[in-house]
Amino acid sequence: MTFEQLEHAIRAACGVTDDSEVIVFGSQAILGGHPAAHRDLRQSIEADIAPKNKPNRVDDIDGALGELSMFHSTHGFYVHGVSIEAATLPEHWQQRMVKVSTPGTNGKIGWCIEGHDLAASKLVAFRDKDREFVRVLLREGYVKPAELIARVRTLTVDDKLRERILRWIDITARELRE
Repeated sequence: MTFEQLEHAIRAACGVTDDSEVIVFGSQAILGGHPAAHRDLRQSIEADIAPKNKPNRVDDIDGALGELSMFHSTHGFYVHGVSIEAATLPEHWQQRMVKVSTPGTNGKIGWCIEGHDLAASKLVAFRDKDREFVRVLLREGYVKPAELIARVRTLTVDDKLRERILRWIDITARELRE
């Protein structure tokens, strides 16, 4: 996905939900803070988006803009409407969101999850693709290990998972320094 496609996704999601603001919280949220993010971070053709002010309209996004929709076949990417509650995010993530409001969003606002919060959330899932995504964030310097560790410590997860994530960050950061 490109930044221009993210702008289009924001505009379209706002349009179908009759909301002026949305929250972008999947991997493509990285484009909010890094519009020209490394290509390894832009492999997804999907943007996970929740209406900010009208959460009850989340299904409208999937219906009109989701996978296999006319929007998807026309534009080559799609918008997955997902409730923000589906994500496990660090404390105070709302205060760190990155605002995307450009001529390309046509007056609409996309609030993108900040990179460290995004990385922490990805590590909660701990799938191979999520760990690889965070590895690239660390490698490219979009995320700093110490700050990521601080965010992980504020996650509402069980201690065993938290320790697993912290160990992974430590090992990965050391590997990347070598």
